[in-house]
Amino acid sequence: MEHTFADRLIAWQKVYGRHNLPWQVSDPYRVWLSEIMLQQTQVTTVLGYYERFLGRFPTLGALAAAPLDDVLEYWSGLGYYTRARNLHKAAIMVMEVFGGEFPSAREDIERLPGVGRSTAAAIAAFAFGHREAILDGNVKRVFARVFGIEGFPGEKSVENRMWALAERLLPVSDIAAYTQGLMDLGATVCTRGARAACTVCPMVDACVAASSGRVGQLPAPRPKKTVPTRHTVMMLAVEHGRVLLTRRPPTGIWGGLLSLPEFATSLEVDDWLEHSGEGDVLPAWDEFEHVFSHYKLLITPVPVRLTRWVPTGLGESSSVWLPLDTAADAGVPAPVRRLLLKLANPD
Repeated sequence: MEHTFADRLIAWQKVYGRHNLPWQVSDPYRVWLSEIMLQQTQVTTVLGYYERFLGRFPTLGALAAAPLDDVLEYWSGLGYYTRARNLHKAAIMVMEVFGGEFPSAREDIERLPGVGRSTAAAIAAFAFGHREAILDGNVKRVFARVFGIEGFPGEKSVENRMWALAERLLPVSDIAAYTQGLMDLGATVCTRGARAACTVCPMVDACVAASSGRVGQLPAPRPKKTVPTRHTVMMLAVEHGRVLLTRRPPTGIWGGLLSLPEFATSLEVDDWLEHSGEGDVLPAWDEFEHVFSHYKLLITPVPVRLTRWVPTGLGESSSVWLPLDTAADAGVPAPVRRLLLKLANPD
């Protein structure tokens, strides 16, 4: 199967693959931007953000020159905000280290913040036509099923086997069509679980998983582990049509974004009000859950109606008061935007 895999895939992609995605161009900036946005995010979600982001930052130079706050604002809602911070750092690095020219060699692209081996290879293949192997989540699924590779792909030994296979399968020519074909096959045909559309797959007659009835079992799932739960109280303090937000530290969850002040308990909100002004702590809203990759966050929103705010000088260098009707448009995390929209439009 290995000796026919690339030819089958290229022929299939040219007829049935995706050909109208806005980043299917030779401009390395646009290719790089799309690859970063598509990390852990589906195409349908990325499409709108991609066009909006390019409207604000049409060139790599424009991105490098922009304030990080602007970048985070236009990334807001896509999640995994480290990607946005790394994107900005990488743009600056290209301008300063590579003289404003996006690097073409996979090894140089991999030096950019937020770019791993597979992402660098995809950029090199699409933007420069270089013969490089990719291995993202979709490709791992295709390889595991077609070639019957056992074990969880996240384990180093299994991943190493897949990288060796990816290198062996590379065609001599048509590298962009081949690379796009791998992505298209995994995203549109060889999909997760037992929902794969095997009847239209160009590999079905030679696929180990299809012939053995194991499409739903390959690739092997991640070994189960308990996902911890954390709790937080988010305060929605409003005074004369404006809401209090605070700038999060530059690293960590939601790094650099504006967010709502957080407390361990609602009693701490009472303490804050006692020292920061006059008003009322209103009944808490219903608790809701926001899921990260490695833990669940249970959020209890507590609204506070201020009639008078008294600056104390403690921790206020990171505090920002924004108009309530526009605060949700700032660079804030998705669950915070949800709360701000509810606060501004209670009905």
